[in-house]
Amino acid sequence: MASSFSSSSSLLPFFLIIFSCFLALSSSRRSLLDHPSPTNLPRSGFRLTLKHVDSGKNLTKIQKIQRGISRGSHRLNRLGAAAVLAVASGPDDTNNIKAPTHGGSGEFLMDLAIGNPPVKYSAIVDTGSDLIWTQCKPCTQCFDQPTPIFDPKTSSSYSKVGCSSGLCDALPRSSCNKDKGACEYVYTYGDYSSTRGVLAMETFTFDDENSVSGIGFGCGDVNKGDGFSQGSGLVGLGRGPLSLISQLKETKFSYCLTSIEDSEASSSLFIGSLASNIVKKTGASLAGEVTKTMSLLRNPNQPSFYYLDLQGITVGSKRLPIEKSTFELAEDGTGGMIIDSGTTITYLEEAAFKALSKEFTSRMSLPVDDSGSTGLDLCYTLPSNAKKIAVPKLVFHFKDADLELPGENYMVADSSTGVLCLAMGSSNGMSIFGNVQQQNFNVVHDLEKDTVSFVPTECGKL
Repeated sequence: MASSFSSSSSLLPFFLIIFSCFLALSSSRRSLLDHPSPTNLPRSGFRLTLKHVDSGKNLTKIQKIQRGISRGSHRLNRLGAAAVLAVASGPDDTNNIKAPTHGGSGEFLMDLAIGNPPVKYSAIVDTGSDLIWTQCKPCTQCFDQPTPIFDPKTSSSYSKVGCSSGLCDALPRSSCNKDKGACEYVYTYGDYSSTRGVLAMETFTFDDENSVSGIGFGCGDVNKGDGFSQGSGLVGLGRGPLSLISQLKETKFSYCLTSIEDSEASSSLFIGSLASNIVKKTGASLAGEVTKTMSLLRNPNQPSFYYLDLQGITVGSKRLPIEKSTFELAEDGTGGMIIDSGTTITYLEEAAFKALSKEFTSRMSLPVDDSGSTGLDLCYTLPSNAKKIAVPKLVFHFKDADLELPGENYMVADSSTGVLCLAMGSSNGMSIFGNVQQQNFNVVHDLEKDTVSFVPTECGKL
């Protein structure tokens, strides 16, 4: 069954999009003044290819979206619970939170190499956490990984981080092993996976040619859970001091995610000045489309997250009757909306999602599908002869810009089951602006200006 749909007046082909990466709570932003800057940084920045964990697998569209939603819902529930605990616990309260809880399973991988001589491995990319880490020998407890476990003894550039280092102080939970003369860490994730080991410094090589020395990372020898088995570690891109972006002292990065249906093109991550000028250099911008830039908010209780200031939503021609406080970041650090490079779909606070669903359904000419076969909250039954389906316009009103999404960024269809679904879901408290909504935008994070820009882009042409 060949079908297409339109948003407003333009007709668009169906796409099935599913993305899911790690989402995590952050580490503290303590001073790193005593930590020397990494060396050999490329002046113009560099590009990294992102690979979806399900690429190359014999999965149908609906199987991919079900897998992603399952991972995302577990993570969302645990992050919400962790956020409440973080607020309830004071800075000196060790009873409620033994170690900060971070995200769960990830969906995008990047290739890099560690050490001298360099050893290649793949790592999960996570914009919601900070720590860079990989499994290390000798491994007391390690999960199966697709590449050999890193052996620090074989690298001439490996060195342990001392207990007085700013990197050690920046960890959410650390201890000093005086016998080893090293800073030890514990990092716990929302799906109950965790990594424990020694904080160290190494040379990392990106894109086979950009080698950067002096990067702090976790050398994990006790790693539990199945949340990381897609790769051999994790690279954090959050706002905290331990993230790759912070350690490289870069002020910009971006990602451009293609449709999962595009088996030829790759998604990309850009670090440094290349993030903001790659679209112009390659001519991959979408004709007639305008870049939208909006401010990022900060949450002292969750300093690594990138928060958006969402003030309302329009469906069709109607602005939804949503209370102003629905998406506000509360003084106690709860609520708000996070933009995340990996959460599969957008999750809205329950009252907002109900209002959106009601208005959306009133403007659709299709019957609601209540089978629950997709795992999505709102689906419609497609007629067997459907070729073109009109869908309501969808606009997110942020403080500094109104972002109107193309139809394929919020509708997903499956011809085998004959359903058309809204790629959004309901949450309690915390809202997340997900990957489906970000496809074919170069999403530029400017950490100096505290802004994020959506640059309409044919990501496959970058």
